[in-house]
Amino acid sequence: NAVGYTNYPDNAVRFFIGQAAKEGVDLFRIFDCLNWIENMRLAIDAAGETGKLVEGAICYSGDLFDPSRRYTLDYYLTLARELERTGVHIIAIKDMAGLLRPESARALIGALKETLSVPVHLHTHDTSGLGSATVLAAVEAGVDAFDAATDALSGGTSQPCLGSLLAALNDGTRKGGRASSLDLAAVRQISLYWEQVRAGYRAFESEQRSSASEVFEHEMPGGQLSNLKEQAFALGLADKWLEIAEAYTATNRLLGDIVKVTPSSKVVGDVALMTVARGVSVREAFAEGSGFVFPDSLSDMLRGGLGWPQGGFPEAVRKRVLAEGVAKEDGKKRQEAKKASLKVGERASATLAAYDLDAKRAEAEHALGSVLAGRRLTDSQLASYLMYPQVFLEFMRSYEQYGPVECLPTSIFFYGLAAGSNLSVEIERGKTLEISCQALGQADESGRVNVFFELNGQTRVITTEDRSQSSGALRRKVEIGNAQHVGSPMRGVVGKILAEAGARVATGDDLLTLEAMKIETVVKAEVDAVIAEIVVSENDAVDTGDLLVVLDSDKDS
Repeated sequence: NAVGYTNYPDNAVRFFIGQAAKEGVDLFRIFDCLNWIENMRLAIDAAGETGKLVEGAICYSGDLFDPSRRYTLDYYLTLARELERTGVHIIAIKDMAGLLRPESARALIGALKETLSVPVHLHTHDTSGLGSATVLAAVEAGVDAFDAATDALSGGTSQPCLGSLLAALNDGTRKGGRASSLDLAAVRQISLYWEQVRAGYRAFESEQRSSASEVFEHEMPGGQLSNLKEQAFALGLADKWLEIAEAYTATNRLLGDIVKVTPSSKVVGDVALMTVARGVSVREAFAEGSGFVFPDSLSDMLRGGLGWPQGGFPEAVRKRVLAEGVAKEDGKKRQEAKKASLKVGERASATLAAYDLDAKRAEAEHALGSVLAGRRLTDSQLASYLMYPQVFLEFMRSYEQYGPVECLPTSIFFYGLAAGSNLSVEIERGKTLEISCQALGQADESGRVNVFFELNGQTRVITTEDRSQSSGALRRKVEIGNAQHVGSPMRGVVGKILAEAGARVATGDDLLTLEAMKIETVVKAEVDAVIAEIVVSENDAVDTGDLLVVLDSDKDS
């Protein structure tokens, strides 16, 4: 348990939590995507050692009153008692999909308050539109605290509206008398600020702008629902949303009705998108002998990479996906699959060697080179590097190139300074830059443009990318019917090149990976051949049908 989509050695998690506490985090909410408490213990202990508050969270799934589901009241009470024994200061119900309905909230919160000696918190999303009703029911049942979003950022896949909840709690006609001491006028004033901030991010708004009661069917968490629709659009599947939602539900059933929250929800979403993109049903994909190539995220989860749900994963599905049920003569493949799998109940991070933190610091400093200008990496920077190595390096290089861009107004950062406009930027106390954009030149063939401006009265000219133009060379396209052309099945970015020109490949061999909206797809050879040409490079942006690799199936071995 840390903050990335991967497992980290235990000492990296401890180091990161320690730095987070030093930087000002006072409350650590710790959860596991499969409600496997064994995966939470290290983070709970590490956060507790910092002297800060530790909140153990139980992810809510299913329907509390549906006896056909594993997620019964006893399920949650048993988890809560076990979690309390770990020494957490607070226990939270994390309702990431907004599935908790008012009557279920009354029953669950009421039972938890009777069972536990620590405070109980509630986190829910307003995806279904029931969020406020659920929170009020939880308040009546005795919940100690709940999460809400400032009015301007609330509703939909966000949290319920803080202002309206306060108005309801302060209504003297309500029974229970649990009024809030927060100043409603001040809350509204703060919301006006965030309303303006949100306007600056309009280009990044989700297309999910209303309540969606469909969530009770597919049970996607709030963050994923909006993201998955964006992923579907990126894959050219925007018109197949109903099929994707149905595939998501079917995948969850085949996996044994798991808790779905980052990153387990991503696994289910990966399978749903991949099956719909390839035009097969989930059952067809999981059928023995289908030849369907599953995403690596699913294989990793079924090996135990994310932990273990109550009762484990369905064994037949595990064998199918992990290729442990292959023909007897394929012994090598079967042994590789068994070797990669963890024993049921084994914690993946415990199998990883501890990081040499000094070596990791030196590694990052070497990668950044002149960016650091001889400075040492701070402990907080090292903690960031341990969690997100590539992202951290890209950030540091960008900061070195462009300077303290956080000083820019949001609208200018995202949309630029129009010709004839002026801007004052305070880069530090007492130091202000006066910038006046004079004119923009015409974009050249590479999509770059000259910008003429004044900086504190001095004329300057820079050349930069014009993002309003479609820049860059046109990519070659796959010739329809040409079996030697390997094209991109989706819009995305080239991840890793897994083969090289001149190498002989067999049908099914990996050629390269593509990434789009957190989905990684492996592109494989569909014929036995020699690689004549690899057309793309790592990090290249490609569109559906762009040529990736040229094969030559006529060459001798």
